[in-house]
Amino acid sequence: MTLQNPDSPMEQARALMMQKDNIEAELESHITILQANSVTMHTPLVDAEGFPRADIDIYAVRGARVRIIELRNDLRGVMDAIGRALEGIYDPSLSTGIVENQTESAPPKPFAKVEAVAPGSPAADALLQKDDLVVKFGRLDQSSFKSGSLQPLADLVAEHENRAIIIRIIRSGKSMLVTLIPRKNWGGRGMLGCHIVPYSSS
Repeated sequence: MTLQNPDSPMEQARALMMQKDNIEAELESHITILQANSVTMHTPLVDAEGFPRADIDIYAVRGARVRIIELRNDLRGVMDAIGRALEGIYDPSLSTGIVENQTESAPPKPFAKVEAVAPGSPAADALLQKDDLVVKFGRLDQSSFKSGSLQPLADLVAEHENRAIIIRIIRSGKSMLVTLIPRKNWGGRGMLGCHIVPYSSS
């Protein structure tokens, strides 16, 4: 199939999404190596006396850890690029990722607020900040939360371990896109490392 316009935002987004899928597949293969050795990114590879552990494949684990870090950085960059490409498709005025509030007939309303962000967490890597208002979290928006509970958000996070989620937030009156990659074993609780609470502007 010949692309009509390979330089169009749509085709750029498709190419980036293919790249994302490839990175995620390789990432999963290296995570499987850690799981097969019953270790995490932070499990010590030496015993109490400082000798290399004989119960794990240290060479394979070290290689997997290095590659996981590289792939996570690559994935973050690709997801940022995808976010910019998608914004160019659906609203060219938002292609920079940060814009002043737009005048709309029915502007989206925030449904959650970031109360705290732990240093070194996935949320911190995504550049989320305290008091950010969440307008869209992946496929979720205000209409996704009927009971005031954020359970749909927790469910979505659980589905996206080591997979990027594009989030639209409002910060100081400006709309902004960030890319969050939930993961375990980052050194703290949960897969996000931030405290998000329900929010109502009324």
